[in-house]
Amino acid sequence: MRPKPLLYEFLDQPGYIKESSSGKIWHRCELRTLYVDTDRSQVVYHANYLKYFEFGRASLMRDAAYPYKKIEESGYLYPIIKTELNYYSPLFYDDLMYIYTRPGKLEMVKLQFDYVITRADNGEICCTGFTRHCAVNGRSIPVEIDQQTIKLWNGFPR
Repeated sequence: MRPKPLLYEFLDQPGYIKESSSGKIWHRCELRTLYVDTDRSQVVYHANYLKYFEFGRASLMRDAAYPYKKIEESGYLYPIIKTELNYYSPLFYDDLMYIYTRPGKLEMVKLQFDYVITRADNGEICCTGFTRHCAVNGRSIPVEIDQQTIKLWNGFPR
């Protein structure tokens, strides 16, 4: 069963929206599918949605003034340890999509980003999901999440 389109209102802060039904705040960026992203059946290959999640995640962190480059320079890495993707409607070559991203669960050494990908033209939900990450140091040893990331998670409007 397909979910209803994502309805939202724009906020004063560019790049962020408020979901009408839940009141949740999401970061929004846009991306157009490339031909190379499609498979033989002319739809976006399922694994490419993980690339779109990464684009949304990196855009959110950059707009929050804490891009991955800064995180890595401070000695932290956040490799993905779990993903979940739910597919509802395919994207095709040259479709413009909106990628909605928000901080999800936060634990001592793990954090999660939540995602919704919609068609830009009609708001139809194409994919939802999450990525879960573990904080590690340069030697790949799990460590507590860095304070700047905790501040971002706790300060993100719920």
